[in-house]
Amino acid sequence: MEAIRHLRRHDEDAFVLRVVQPALVGLIDGTVSTLAPIFAAALLAGSHAALLVGLATALGAGISMGLSEGLSDDGAVTGRGSAAQRGLITGLATTFGGTFHALPFLIASVHEALAVAIVVVACELFGIAWLRKRFLAVSLRQSLIQVTLGGFVVVLVGIAIGTA
Repeated sequence: MEAIRHLRRHDEDAFVLRVVQPALVGLIDGTVSTLAPIFAAALLAGSHAALLVGLATALGAGISMGLSEGLSDDGAVTGRGSAAQRGLITGLATTFGGTFHALPFLIASVHEALAVAIVVVACELFGIAWLRKRFLAVSLRQSLIQVTLGGFVVVLVGIAIGTA
């Protein structure tokens, strides 16, 4: 029985290290880093520009983060698994994290789109906080504070630049 528990724990640890951690890095980066350009573009040029900037930023960030993760460690020293797999997971998660809060800008009214985008971002940040709680044993409260604070600061940067 103890051997089975040990194997399960080892499998879960490997899963967290090789899949969850790269996915969380991507989700956090994709969600947070794309906020400033999207909000700045929305305030400067409207919904259509914010949508295009958001999609371009999500795709560009996904490619960049995928390459960064894949090229940073071949897995031989750290045991983090295949560089290609981690890079793909991180890149896709980054693109995924950056895409959803760009989609509200399909709404022509920038004020309505911004309101919907804020709700979408709140849902994204809650999801990230829950994943951190589930897989990294971080308290949900602490994680919500951390990811929300990070997202809020980046939104403020976007607003400051967009209204300059």
